[in-house]
Amino acid sequence: MDEKDVKDKDIKILAVVGMSGSGKSVVVDHLTSLGFPKVYFGGMILKEMENRGIGITPENEKKFREMIRETEGKDWVVLQVVKEVKNLISAGQKRIVLDGLYTWTEYKILKKEFPGKITVLSVVVDKNLRHGRVGKRAERPLNTEEIQERDRSEIENLEKGGPIAIADYYVLNNSTVEDLNNGVDEVLKKIEF
Repeated sequence: MDEKDVKDKDIKILAVVGMSGSGKSVVVDHLTSLGFPKVYFGGMILKEMENRGIGITPENEKKFREMIRETEGKDWVVLQVVKEVKNLISAGQKRIVLDGLYTWTEYKILKKEFPGKITVLSVVVDKNLRHGRVGKRAERPLNTEEIQERDRSEIENLEKGGPIAIADYYVLNNSTVEDLNNGVDEVLKKIEF
């Protein structure tokens, strides 16, 4: 990839962050329905688990996510993401969505690799409402103890609080999907995405 591609002033990358169950996937689904390509951070983990023949369960995913960062470095996931983003840019994409930025390390690397291109959008929701939604979701539901452990792990082991705290924009997800999507659309207008 030619470095001038990354420096193209028209390129914009929107990184969606939030705690488990905040509504990140709903936001990303809305963005992809508008035609924006996405790069899924968790997909890097799932792909590598499949490559190694590890069964995909919430417990295995958590252990593997922490293990890969410990053995390969905290930057392993984001370096895979950077490659995919650069491939999309080389293919002519000017607007790219990043699904699931997790760590402070990842944030710093993205800012360095794509200077002036990254906007962070944090999806927030009241904790009790978020926990209730996680328990009822069709894919990977977690009970109260599991979601509390995941929250603790994401904050303590994965540095997830930093990107949420430093986000450029916040959308509140305490109401309907329509309200959430409207909030996202307002951000898109502000950043001319």
